[in-house]
Amino acid sequence: MQEQAQIQLQHPDSGLLRPLCVDLDGTLVKSDTLVDSLLVLLRTHPQSILKTFRWVLQGKAALKAQVGNIVTLDVTHLPYNRPLLEYLQQERGLGRRIYLATGADARLAEKIAAHLGIFDGVLASDGNTNLTGGNKLASLKSEFHGEDFDYIGNARPDLPLLEHAGAAMLANPHASLRTLLKSRKIPIHRHFEDRASHRKAFLKAIRLHQWAKNVLIFVPLLLAHSLKLPLVLNAIMAFFSFSLCASATYIVNDLLDIETDRRHPKKRFRPFAAGDLQASTGVAIIVAFLAAGFVGAYFLPAAFLGWLLLYLVVTLSYSLALKRVVLVDVILLSGLYTVRMLAGGAATSILISTWLAGFSVFLFFSLAMVKRFSELLNLQERGNAPSNGRGYLISDIEQLRSFGTASGYAAIVVFSLYISGTNVTQLYAHPVRMWLIVPLMLLWISRVWLLASRGEMNEDPVIFAVTDRMSLLIGLAVVLIAIVAAL
Repeated sequence: MQEQAQIQLQHPDSGLLRPLCVDLDGTLVKSDTLVDSLLVLLRTHPQSILKTFRWVLQGKAALKAQVGNIVTLDVTHLPYNRPLLEYLQQERGLGRRIYLATGADARLAEKIAAHLGIFDGVLASDGNTNLTGGNKLASLKSEFHGEDFDYIGNARPDLPLLEHAGAAMLANPHASLRTLLKSRKIPIHRHFEDRASHRKAFLKAIRLHQWAKNVLIFVPLLLAHSLKLPLVLNAIMAFFSFSLCASATYIVNDLLDIETDRRHPKKRFRPFAAGDLQASTGVAIIVAFLAAGFVGAYFLPAAFLGWLLLYLVVTLSYSLALKRVVLVDVILLSGLYTVRMLAGGAATSILISTWLAGFSVFLFFSLAMVKRFSELLNLQERGNAPSNGRGYLISDIEQLRSFGTASGYAAIVVFSLYISGTNVTQLYAHPVRMWLIVPLMLLWISRVWLLASRGEMNEDPVIFAVTDRMSLLIGLAVVLIAIVAAL
């Protein structure tokens, strides 16, 4: 009976229902559309970024309007709050008037309203007035001629509207807003939560699994058979320094690709694309991780800092432009793996041999090709055309397979020549036993490309390598053979 009475209170005769007003940024959409637009502007029109400082001086409404003149977000793939959207559609079906009341620019708000098809009206910033806080409250009072309204918001600027609302509702609210509402004893009628836990989103954003790539920093130390404690500690410090800086660059890449990631069947679940983490949080992580990474580099040889800076410059150049240049992108990706080993050698003052450098270039070029090949193969199976701007075509699949397999086998040839040389006898008491590694390498690289050709390969070969049981067993066998050869 109590539940029935509550339903009757919220849904009286449809003609008497209070209009329902919903905020956009952080509420109906889990991200901030202005920040999203600025990120797209930075990626597509970097020359216009300096103009934003002038636009800011003209006011926030003018900034939104000017950015909207250049950038148009894809409203069909925005990270909508799903429980809230379902509620709005339900209320619309009951005959309730629903309004989108937002500080976003009117053109963007109108496009979102047209896409969703559930709003009776749109109130938004017009280039002169920034429709937030008191401005939004005044606009709603004028629109409804003093009639009561219900309101759904998420942040402190929504406080005056929630205070005056007939029924105050929250969607993914900030903690500070909850505190203010509680202190003012404003009852909350509904909550609409649609976000992953901050811890889960954080770990996903920094791509902790990608730190496995930085194990390459230990390779020079292990191959030199020099496990002295000071060198091991240097390698550990270099690993964390490199990993923190690498995570920062991953976040930069995710922020710049936020629009294209939302169109991707898998990447749309990344924390920033999905709206589970805000871009401002990403910027804070970037600053903190880079600072920590460089503090660690301060305690290592200067040469390590040089390789770390080179890695950052190349990675950022890749994120901003070079990843859209055919073949240059995979050459850079493979080169960055070699840079990790060179950084490890610099941190431990161990010289990298030309054999190791050559082997790594060929092997990692093959793995980078696996990534591009798998992406195109997945698109082909779904019947889609490439839309990420990288310049590859579906018709390039066979050529990429040829490039990748040839490079993988070239790496094995380099390894075979290395263990046939005289230098290997200085490190291994029984170098002939190292030949047992060759068939294992042939098995692994052939299996990688066979699975990729079958469409059974994850688009990230690193994730495949650290999660595939056969790959782990082959890796363990290689380590055991190297130990037996050294004894």
